[in-house]
Amino acid sequence: MNLRFAVLGLATVSMLAFGGVAAAAGKDAMTAESQSAMSQSDSLKALKEGNARFTNEKPLDRDLGDQVEATSTGQYPYAVVLGCIDSRVPPELVFDTGIGDIFSARIAGNFANTDTIGSIEFATKLAGSNLVVVLGHTECGVVKGASDAAVLGNLTHTLSNLAPAIYAVGDSKGERSSKNKEFVHAVTEENVKLTVDALTDRSSVMAELVEDGKLMVVGAVYDTSTGKVKFMESCIGRNSPIEIYAPTDYSVGAFFV
Repeated sequence: MNLRFAVLGLATVSMLAFGGVAAAAGKDAMTAESQSAMSQSDSLKALKEGNARFTNEKPLDRDLGDQVEATSTGQYPYAVVLGCIDSRVPPELVFDTGIGDIFSARIAGNFANTDTIGSIEFATKLAGSNLVVVLGHTECGVVKGASDAAVLGNLTHTLSNLAPAIYAVGDSKGERSSKNKEFVHAVTEENVKLTVDALTDRSSVMAELVEDGKLMVVGAVYDTSTGKVKFMESCIGRNSPIEIYAPTDYSVGAFFV
């Protein structure tokens, strides 16, 4: 196939150098060699640069047909994104990645249940990804529904998974409901932080990878009004991005930009 696209999103990150180590994500599909050449910090920087391209409307131009052929017999993604099913936040577009670059696990409310954790264990332990990003987003309907204790079929059970985040938000100005934007944002952040913790608390596989310095788990929130992803302070694993990216204070929470 020779399909040449320049689309917003389905594009991998350009060749970059980080801390003296050349990161291997680029216009070509990921290989076992390029995957192993990327450190956790390289993977994080690649996603950050991809989001910068997305927000600047300058996605990489690549041949997706070639990527389909190159990945037909194997895949070597460098990162996993656990995100919400919200139609406004497709990880492959938001991070300007290509075919075979990232695993994308999506569930309403971006929480971690047994099946999701098992899927990410496959992605990290068996497929070699060294970064997991838990990606929440602003204006999340699931967070709002959970905040209002909404009841609707099986969705009621889904919303119950966000109860710990709601309880974790202490004193808040105004009512504790979807009408209070500050409260909703605080719950969004808490849900991301709790999910970051849950991935290693509930998975001995990922806990071991983190302990061995082979995996980083970090939280982030996507802004639906700007398209920007802000990475949060909560981070598990060695090679912490805290040393690399200076924090910037926002009205609610602190992120690494």
